[in-house]
Amino acid sequence: MADPSSYRPKPGQIPDSPGVYKFRDEHRRVIYVGKAKSLRPRLSSYFQDLANLHPRTRTMVTTAASVEWTVVSTEVEALQLEYSWIKEFDPRFNVKYRDDKSYPSLAVTLNEEFPRVQVMRGPKKKGVRYFGPYGHAWAIRETVDLMLRVFPVRTCSAGVFKNAARTGRPCLLGYIGKCSAPCVGRVTPEEHRELAEEFCDFMAGRTGQYLKRIEQQMHEAAEDMEYEKAARLRDDIGALRRALEKNAVVFNDATDADLIAVAEDELEAAVQIFHVRGGRVRGQRGWVTDKVEAVDTAGLVEHALQQLYGEEQGDAVPKEVLVPAMPEDSPAVSQWLAERRGSNVSLRIPQRGDKKDLMATVQRNAQQALVLHKTRRASDLTTRSRALEEIAQALGLDSAPLRIECFDVSHLQGDDVVASMVVFEDGLPRKSEYRRFQIKTFEGQDDVRSMHEVLTRRFRRYLQEKEKTGEWIQENGATEVPAEPEPNVEDDGRPKRFAYPPQLVVVDGGQPQVAAAQRALDELGIDDVAVCGLAKRLEEVWVPGEDDPVVLPRSSEGLYLLQRVRDTAHDFAIRYQRTKRAKRFRAGPLDEVPGLGETRKHALIKHFGSVKKLRSATIDQICEVPGIGRKTAETVAGFLAQAAPAAPAVNTATGEIIEDDEEIAGAPAVSPPERGQQE
Repeated sequence: MADPSSYRPKPGQIPDSPGVYKFRDEHRRVIYVGKAKSLRPRLSSYFQDLANLHPRTRTMVTTAASVEWTVVSTEVEALQLEYSWIKEFDPRFNVKYRDDKSYPSLAVTLNEEFPRVQVMRGPKKKGVRYFGPYGHAWAIRETVDLMLRVFPVRTCSAGVFKNAARTGRPCLLGYIGKCSAPCVGRVTPEEHRELAEEFCDFMAGRTGQYLKRIEQQMHEAAEDMEYEKAARLRDDIGALRRALEKNAVVFNDATDADLIAVAEDELEAAVQIFHVRGGRVRGQRGWVTDKVEAVDTAGLVEHALQQLYGEEQGDAVPKEVLVPAMPEDSPAVSQWLAERRGSNVSLRIPQRGDKKDLMATVQRNAQQALVLHKTRRASDLTTRSRALEEIAQALGLDSAPLRIECFDVSHLQGDDVVASMVVFEDGLPRKSEYRRFQIKTFEGQDDVRSMHEVLTRRFRRYLQEKEKTGEWIQENGATEVPAEPEPNVEDDGRPKRFAYPPQLVVVDGGQPQVAAAQRALDELGIDDVAVCGLAKRLEEVWVPGEDDPVVLPRSSEGLYLLQRVRDTAHDFAIRYQRTKRAKRFRAGPLDEVPGLGETRKHALIKHFGSVKKLRSATIDQICEVPGIGRKTAETVAGFLAQAAPAAPAVNTATGEIIEDDEEIAGAPAVSPPERGQQE
């Protein structure tokens, strides 16, 4: 690992002007390319205390061995040079977009003497007009088949074209009128090129003039009693309209725009683009990227714009580009786009109306693309096996942790403190073994004590279940489960509930939470379960007894799995905490009685029907309530006698207010805690 101070430029060497810089490693390979409108402050920011740098940036500067820069005149030139160098050097620490599939486009080869309409994939070629991309190649072929009635442009390959020219006989499309047959001289090269250009204009959204022109020709033919020609023109109009219907109408005007949306988490981002031409969605594409460098949404948008328009020219760059966040150097990016197009380009965030609604649709597609990518990644057996091996190697485990349990604590400003336990086996969630806990010993914002309590309760139950299982096996003198399992054994022969130990415990938190979890295991004498924590802010893995975290590589499948486990536990805890808070029964002045829990408040309100009647009850009458002893009854009676009438009791599950003098018809029964809430 290199020390950044060993190659830090001397003071005054870095110019205060726009430019592009490259970080190289010890083998002179370019590992990062960046741009800046002022090189001096940007490069100086990399050579500060390593503890203040983002983990990804810290990894990059410690991997590099040298830095160099190139001064340019304007920010636009810096943007262009940065794109060129990223394409040339493919630096490992730059954001790298990768298509989640190979999208086909409709291409018109205007660079040939006789332009051809065809389906194309891969890199774009100079002199070829592209439309799309489309989701499926068959969608392109259906559209082209409809339009060849009106624009009979060549679609055959070079070999077929040459063979037809040699024999003097056109192909089948030439005989049925879906090709103008330039191969046999039915039209001149100029006439065929004009057809191809009209085809391109129609696909670009300029549809109204062609439909009006054909309708006028149809009416003229009908007036001249050329009914066959009029019928053919009528069918042409129908074919063009059916081709238009294949693209969803979005705007009433002839809007040309690209809408870009980004869905991201700490590790990955998905980008979705809708191409709108002539007021219709003409194409859609998407990318998924690993967030190798420390980049926000604005940075992702800037990289997406470079990816989209870096090699485009002319009409391929639309008049309007709608984005979720403006790039940092938005004026320079707008100028760069204008130079690519040859005219002004509006780069903005939609604020209202149809365009904002369509942007929401694009955003939903981006979210779904990210979820689909994660699902595919998690369901791949090879990927899961590699993730478990990477975790074992990073934590120094003897074998891959086939069962991982993760714990998280959730509360609302110290109230309703709960915890969750989720289980992953072989890298997949096992939802039947998820558990929920209510924190018993105290209330407050102390995640460390809560974590210690939860781990203690979970593994104390493990020891108890283990002891029961061992006694049953010893008494029966067998290791197989009988036809009718004992209560502590599942139908499939597995120990119930907490009797199955994990190989790895993951806690949501950093060094304090990890220390609390390890202390709980040590107090119970458990030494065969590994413990680690995943801190959310920097995605660092903490292990007991270490002052520094374990930093897994950004591309590590092990880090991805740990993050997924942690996020699942976090969501499960939050859902339980919100459910518990929604069901909590606010019983007016009873909430202030010390030592009176939710269950006994429910019992008192159910028995007496209202707080007013409870206030007038005697101590002996209060003692008649199940679960209420004499000492508790004296406390309740004394407190209500001293307390002034307070807010009425409220059932937060229904939102109903219970007046003091109101009988509670059908008051909720005191139900036992849900499974997993308590030991």
